Amino acid sequence: MWKWDVVWQVMPDILSGLVVTLEAVAGGMVLALVLGLLWAVMRRSKSHYLSWPAWAVVEFVRSTPLLVQLFFVYYVMIDVVGRGFSPLMTGILVLGVHYSCYTAEVYRAGLDGIARGQWNAAKALNLTPYQTYRYVILPQAIPPILPNLGNYLIAMLKEAPLLSTITVLEILNEAKIFGNEHYRYLEPLTIVGVLFILLSLLAGLSVEWLRKRTAAMTS
Repeated sequence: MWKWDVVWQVMPDILSGLVVTLEAVAGGMVLALVLGLLWAVMRRSKSHYLSWPAWAVVEFVRSTPLLVQLFFVYYVMIDVVGRGFSPLMTGILVLGVHYSCYTAEVYRAGLDGIARGQWNAAKALNLTPYQTYRYVILPQAIPPILPNLGNYLIAMLKEAPLLSTITVLEILNEAKIFGNEHYRYLEPLTIVGVLFILLSLLAGLSVEWLRKRTAAMTS
């Protein structure tokens, strides 16, 4: 039976875990967007010293499970270098690096979709590579790929509960702890499920709004 008194009792813990979850996802997504663009640009480079390492990193990370990466960074790094990161920082770094290897392919598809004439025009104007990407290529490449980038934001949000395996007190972990202490799982786990659905819908709507706004500004 559903008990509202349990709901009010668990809400402070759930909200505390929600804040931690949002911090992890926000930090991880920012890192994924920045690193993903870096990998994509490096893979397009004519220099093998840039393209090959970027290819190796992307393929290696995409070929290993996120959970294994979390365990390796959190537990093995301490044995290897004698020190490690906090659980939350580890989660942010691993989520960011992991998903950067997926956003890199999205960026690369967007860059490949730019007409060759745009690159030639930038070269004819004697623009530097930075100026070419900043003022010519990226403003055209980003808007069409925003929905795909948004899909990875939603995917990262749904995989954030994996951080509980390295003791991060995110939303699901808080619900499990409450359930273990009070022998009530119905209310906390239901609330967590509803919150994940709402957050996923909000993220999808936000990405669509941003895509339309960006497209309007660049048209």
